[in-house]
Amino acid sequence: MASTAAQAADDTVTIMVGGINKIIYLPAKLAESLGYFKEEGLKVELQSQPAGVDAENQLIAGAVQGVVGFYDHTIDLQAKGKEIQAIAVFCKVPGEVELVSTKAAAGGFKTMADAKGKTLGVTGLGSSTEFLTRYLVDKEGVASKDYSLLPVGAGNSFIAGMKQDRIQAGMTTEPTVSQMLKTGDAKVLVDMRSEEGTKAALGGLYPAASLYVRNEWAASHKDQAAKLARAFGKTMQYISSHSAEEIAEKMPKDYYGSDKELYVAALKASLPMYTKDGKMPEGGPETVLRVLSAYKPNVKSAHIDLAKTYSNAYLSAK
Repeated sequence: MASTAAQAADDTVTIMVGGINKIIYLPAKLAESLGYFKEEGLKVELQSQPAGVDAENQLIAGAVQGVVGFYDHTIDLQAKGKEIQAIAVFCKVPGEVELVSTKAAAGGFKTMADAKGKTLGVTGLGSSTEFLTRYLVDKEGVASKDYSLLPVGAGNSFIAGMKQDRIQAGMTTEPTVSQMLKTGDAKVLVDMRSEEGTKAALGGLYPAASLYVRNEWAASHKDQAAKLARAFGKTMQYISSHSAEEIAEKMPKDYYGSDKELYVAALKASLPMYTKDGKMPEGGPETVLRVLSAYKPNVKSAHIDLAKTYSNAYLSAK
């Protein structure tokens, strides 16, 4: 009996999500709600971890089989000798917004060039929000010694950090963005929810939210990897063919709490960032590599094989 129990446990695919109620990671819960994992014959357990960098550590340790996080971790980790790959891409842009507190904006904080002497919020140190924040500030010629980064997580802890003036600006996603704009506590500095805004900030498409796994796991579990990729491919097709209202209906009530209208508005603002089929957008990996190389010496000096950081093959595997 013990071996059967062990086998059943082995059949379960555990996916850690870097903040399960963030709209950028919505496809994870949506795939479950729509029954697409079951349709593929998969047993999937979704776990939430507020900072993607912690989820990445769990993946490397083998504690989870997959992570829903930012694609840029695959490049950063390859530079450190670890091979992981995105097998389904949810967003062709980060979906991140650099918000500035209304108070700091009134005091003259108008662009990232004004970050000197300020504290900027990120979800966690080593997270994608740190990569992107550093790039945006460095691009404006502000030296890293002239500003500070403070990990404040996401959602309520981010909002508290800004309201208490522990951070004057910070990077976050929907639905937090819409929430803070609605209350008037913040203004938008840099908007990477659209292709246009992302190209202006980063010089190209920046594939972000995705499902990534260890390359060795995908090679030894081809069937499971293909089923996972297909379930997410179908989810992306569902998102591209349904309205924000219809998608919100499929989400758990605690994702939007007492303000479903705000959630739908946030989702509507986010729909353009999703891929239609889960595939890696052309030219995307090159932008991410360029951004990371700009200030990460270990990435700049490494020979990064982008072909090993993602695969579209599992989406069409039968």
